[in-house]
Amino acid sequence: MFFTNPFKTRLPDNTEALPGREASLFSLSPHLVYGTSMQATPEPDMETIYVGMGCFWGVERLFWQTAGVVMTASGYAGGVTPHPTYEEVCSGQTGHTEAVKVVFDPNHISRLAILKIFWESHDPTQGMRQGNDRGTQYRSALYTTSEDQHQDALASAQHYGQALAAKGLGLITTEISAAGPFYFAEDYHQQYLYKNPNGYCGLAGCNVRYPA
Repeated sequence: MFFTNPFKTRLPDNTEALPGREASLFSLSPHLVYGTSMQATPEPDMETIYVGMGCFWGVERLFWQTAGVVMTASGYAGGVTPHPTYEEVCSGQTGHTEAVKVVFDPNHISRLAILKIFWESHDPTQGMRQGNDRGTQYRSALYTTSEDQHQDALASAQHYGQALAAKGLGLITTEISAAGPFYFAEDYHQQYLYKNPNGYCGLAGCNVRYPA
């Protein structure tokens, strides 16, 4: 008999989520691009935002290639299960989406520029998927770390949504909320496309520019 996974299309509640663990199972190497610890506390004048845009491999590369970004990391966010593994996230029973931590210097790149890259570089209308990658772990998300950042994220969604509507595209389904815990992914996922330049990248936008 064929069974479908219900957690590919809906998030688990607290009673359905996997229990996870008290501490991470993984040790992390220094960032291969920046040469510094991914777990170091950012300098006070830096800003952090967490983005979900589908498979985190291509997303992390997109942002480490962006001038003004000073740190990236692949991980899991937005769910229930503490310190999950990749396999647990792929089951759909953690509630997490694949996310990238983006630390940037607002003196060198604006928050709006970061949000513009976010909106233009994936399809925020697809719900629990991104292209052929299907499941709750591929949903579009913005997890913010300040009230000003949160309000800018909401305003940018409305602004980009108008541009999408003008092209006859669907409503934005992006989850926008205050950031909760971010759990680092396994070391082999970190800077994956730096280690494997010809590896899979699922990034694909809607070919709609963010309006000036």
